Amino acid sequence: MGTVISVEIASGGSAALLDEVFAWFDEVDARFSTFKADSEVCRFDRGELGLPDASAELRTVLDRCADLWRETDGYFDGYASGRLDPSGFVKGWSVQVASDRLLAAGAVDHCVNAGGDVRVRGQSPAGRPWRVGIRHPWNASATCHVVSGSDLAIATSGVYERGHHVVDPHTGRPATGLRSVTVVGADLGTADAYATAALAMGTAGVRWLGGIVGYACVVVTDEGRKLSSSALSSVA
Repeated sequence: MGTVISVEIASGGSAALLDEVFAWFDEVDARFSTFKADSEVCRFDRGELGLPDASAELRTVLDRCADLWRETDGYFDGYASGRLDPSGFVKGWSVQVASDRLLAAGAVDHCVNAGGDVRVRGQSPAGRPWRVGIRHPWNASATCHVVSGSDLAIATSGVYERGHHVVDPHTGRPATGLRSVTVVGADLGTADAYATAALAMGTAGVRWLGGIVGYACVVVTDEGRKLSSSALSSVA
C-alpha cells in the first residue's frame, strides 16, 4: 500500500487475528495498487476488466468514490490525475474495514494506523482513551495537535512529504494554500476523502470543512496558521 501499517490490540487479540488483518491489507494492495500493472484497478482503468466482472470490493469503492465526487462538488475525483486512482479513499476505507473486523472478532480495544490514517476503538493498553498525535507539517519528529477518544477515525492529507501533489480537478493544477488537513469522524474512508477534497480546494477548504455535519478538522495553512474545530481542542 506504499506505507507502513501498524496494528495494536489492547485486548481480545491473537496472532491468528493479526495475520487475518494483514492478509486483508495484502489483498487491498494487490487489488488497488496503482503501481502494479496487474492490479484489478489498473486492469479496470485500461479497459481490460469490465464492471460486471469486477470484484465486489472494487464496485464498492467505485460507487463510494462517485458519491464522494458529488458530495465534494467534484473536488474528490478519482480521475483527477488523468487515470483512475481511488487511493484517496481506499487507504482509509481499508483501515476502517480492518477495524470493523477486529471489533466483530472481539478485539474491542485496538488502534490501526496506516501512514497517519488512524482508527481507534475502546481503550489503550493503559486503560485510558487513545491519544493520537497529528504530525507537525514542518517537523516530522513533532506533533501540532493531539486528539483523544475511544471511537475515532482520523485521516490526514498533507503536502509535507511530496509537495503540492494534490490536483485541483477544476483547474488541473496542484492545489496550494493548505499544508495539512486532518478530518476526524466516525468513518475513516469518508474522513480520508474529505481531507483530500479540502486540500484540493485550497484555502476555500477551511470553510467547506466547517459545514460538514459529524466531522471535525484540524488545518494548517501554507503560512503556518493552525485552525481547528471547537470539538477538537488539543489534548496536552
